[in-house]
Amino acid sequence: MPDYVPYRDDIETIDPDEQETHAKIIQTMTDGQHITREKYGKSVRISHAKAHGLLRGELIVSDELPPEFAQGLFQPGAKHPVVIRLATAPGEYTDDSKLSTVRGMSIKVFNVDGPKLAPFEETTTQDFVLDTGKEFLTSGPKAFLQAFKPNAEIAPKLSDDVKGVVSTVARGTNAVLNMFGANSEKLDFYGHEKKHPLAESYYSQTAIRYGDYVAKLGVIPATPGLFELEQWEFDPQTPDALREATVAFFQSNAAEFGIVVQLNTDLEKMPIEDAMAPWSEDESPYVIVARLVIPAQDAFDASRADVVDGNFSFSPAHSLVVHRPLGGINRARLVVYTTMANMRRQENNRPTNEPTSIDQVPA
Repeated sequence: MPDYVPYRDDIETIDPDEQETHAKIIQTMTDGQHITREKYGKSVRISHAKAHGLLRGELIVSDELPPEFAQGLFQPGAKHPVVIRLATAPGEYTDDSKLSTVRGMSIKVFNVDGPKLAPFEETTTQDFVLDTGKEFLTSGPKAFLQAFKPNAEIAPKLSDDVKGVVSTVARGTNAVLNMFGANSEKLDFYGHEKKHPLAESYYSQTAIRYGDYVAKLGVIPATPGLFELEQWEFDPQTPDALREATVAFFQSNAAEFGIVVQLNTDLEKMPIEDAMAPWSEDESPYVIVARLVIPAQDAFDASRADVVDGNFSFSPAHSLVVHRPLGGINRARLVVYTTMANMRRQENNRPTNEPTSIDQVPA
């Protein structure tokens, strides 16, 4: 068995001016959110604005797990209802037929007991926020601020036709990189492979506390129907092609994803603070710890979309203490996600409290 790194409270390295960086990120995102509010007549998420799937399901933890993987929420045999939101990464309602970009999956797990992070100590939910790609697009919060400014301040002012040209060029460049076993997460943001959204794998990209250990988390397709979608030549022809494809699949199909965990074995080779650094799967492979079971359903029912997209937020801050997000990117997220979600909901006259039950999501 690999020698897994034990979690300790001083495992992170915090820059002395991080709070100042967080404030600058919030200001940049606020400016960007004001631009899109003028564009759409309402405040939308500054990232992952456009959903293409809103699903109810169940998280079922494996009956047998090695002790080091039976941590926190992931206790053998445990079952939890979940709400899943699938979306594209930009903070805009982009045209799927013109722009291919990174996709995300957010999971809200209900009926979760145990101490939570402030200021959500009274909640009973655990959120996991995932994206395509195993590494984040920047190493830390300062680099993220510089990379995000054009997306927040310039991209909303450009037409989808212009961004589509960028997407095509970036996608072609990534195809060349892939031939040589490489990839650019920065290029992938606007040059993501044209792929059915349910054939994707999604990853935390950044480290989290995993009970007594440190880990990254992923969600991967696990049933034949999803494997078949990987063989499709997905060619979006309409502005909402991702949503249409997701809805069409779940109208007559159920699906399962595997929840996988990669435990840290070496803090130098698998750093917490550098979110761009790959963690070797030869040193520590991903291990399946649970299943995400999703029955056939209307994947974008209007009433459910209104509640989940309007009232809910998905944030790393909605977390058990034993699954606390780690590293500079996540420390920024803990502050920024909460601030921006509250701002969006207040500007739209929506409640800012978190849901307490799956029953608050229309079936």
